[in-house]
Amino acid sequence: MSFEKFARFLIERHPKGKFVEIGVGFNFKVALELKNLGRDVLVVDWNPEAVKKAKELGLEAYVDNVFSPSLRIYRDVVAIYSIRPTPEIVEPILKLAQLVKIPVYILPFSLDFMPRILRLENYGGLPIYTWRPYEKDI
Repeated sequence: MSFEKFARFLIERHPKGKFVEIGVGFNFKVALELKNLGRDVLVVDWNPEAVKKAKELGLEAYVDNVFSPSLRIYRDVVAIYSIRPTPEIVEPILKLAQLVKIPVYILPFSLDFMPRILRLENYGGLPIYTWRPYEKDI
């Protein structure tokens, strides 16, 4: 999987503004690539140890629970993304994006089921599920 390719995809879709990665865990590759490319990015996870490690790497990071998110974290964000989220957090991520009215991009495990409201895009062979507030839902 090309994390650099996914970072380029996000930047092409949103040339300006801050990104947030939900459920970062200990995989900081996309967030660090975005930061290296000069973009503002913050990461969120429920695990305080993951957030601590993100901060050690120089990332803006917060402990948050996507099932009851702290909306102040998502203020001034242009897009939400998640890399291989566990199936149980996909719906809450989508609901959060709908609530704050910003696009969401999900890079799934290959066999994960995705809600029908998400559209599948192929970006150079990379499957990315998207939802944008300005598009008509299926």
